[in-house]
Amino acid sequence: MTRRPRIPVPVPEDFTSPSHSSQVAARLGLWLGVAFGLCFVTGVLSHYIQHPPGWFTWPSRPVNLYRITQGTHVLSGIAAIPLLLAKLWSVYPRLFVRPPVRHPIRLSTHALERLSVLVLVCAAFFELVTGLFNVAQSYPWGFFFPAAHYAVAWLLAGGVLLHIAVKLPIARAALSTPLRRDDPDSSGRRAFLRTSAGVAGVAVLATAGVTVPWLRRVSPLAWRSATGPQGIPINRTAAAAHITVPADWRLEIVWTGGRNAFSLAELAALPQRTAHLPIACVEGWSASADWTGVPVVDLLRLVGAPTDRAVRISSLETDGLYATSTLPATHVGDPLTLLALRINGEQLSPDHGYPCRLIAPSRPGVLQTKWLARLEVLR
Repeated sequence: MTRRPRIPVPVPEDFTSPSHSSQVAARLGLWLGVAFGLCFVTGVLSHYIQHPPGWFTWPSRPVNLYRITQGTHVLSGIAAIPLLLAKLWSVYPRLFVRPPVRHPIRLSTHALERLSVLVLVCAAFFELVTGLFNVAQSYPWGFFFPAAHYAVAWLLAGGVLLHIAVKLPIARAALSTPLRRDDPDSSGRRAFLRTSAGVAGVAVLATAGVTVPWLRRVSPLAWRSATGPQGIPINRTAAAAHITVPADWRLEIVWTGGRNAFSLAELAALPQRTAHLPIACVEGWSASADWTGVPVVDLLRLVGAPTDRAVRISSLETDGLYATSTLPATHVGDPLTLLALRINGEQLSPDHGYPCRLIAPSRPGVLQTKWLARLEVLR
């Protein structure tokens, strides 16, 4: 009986491309760590703004602060995609390292390291892929995206820190080794690093126009940055929210010991303020407009309600995840926080929140509640 020839199992030394080196892997790891770090910090900030713990406060100024942090979150995630692929290419020969079978302790350490890398890679792909789907507002899964994305972000952060701790001696040595111009291998490594950085830069430039207005002409993938009714994108239409504005609509204001209500004509007769403020959405896009309306603090002061407390905002929409929101006291007291009646000089369209909507500086778009029905000053 003829035996089949055994196929040799590759070992790391069989991979001779200059890109498969610790020098390349360490530099890509450093860049990827910066991208993941920015993405993590800004993502946690966004989560806390929407679901604030008791100790957390978020300022209302500068007015573009949330626009900047959330734009950084999305763009750093986009930059991380080609960097992660390049990093995996540079290190995948390490998958063929054979474990020390005769040393149980070293074998266990080897297995745990492989397991930690598997968790790290899976968490990274989960965050980046689901983040891209969220940008496209497509959710082909059964779980609630914000909660899952936030939980896995902490798993990814822990995996990154553990990986750094394990690989720090190797990375430090690799980063301290210069890529000499007279070394053919170093030339190939530099070319691979330049290509990786260039692809990441192109990906960012192609999408940065969603949040950086002066880049929109050179950002072919600047999704939804300047489209929509009255020149501003929307995520949820009045029809999708099943909004019917009653003929006798009145905005109700409730506080401890008092109650008042205003019709649209009464609100329009009050002193108005116009502010140039952005709508900055969690998907990364943002756009600015001139909003005209009554400052929340002025209206509360007019009816004799407290102006130094949080206010619960309720919408005519009753079944949406963001039918209500809580306006922190910092934003309540800011004169740029408006009960907007007009946008860019026009009356609000139904899709932008007619008859009245909230617009506040440095606040996520999902919390800029539309189709207002009630303001309740909290105790």
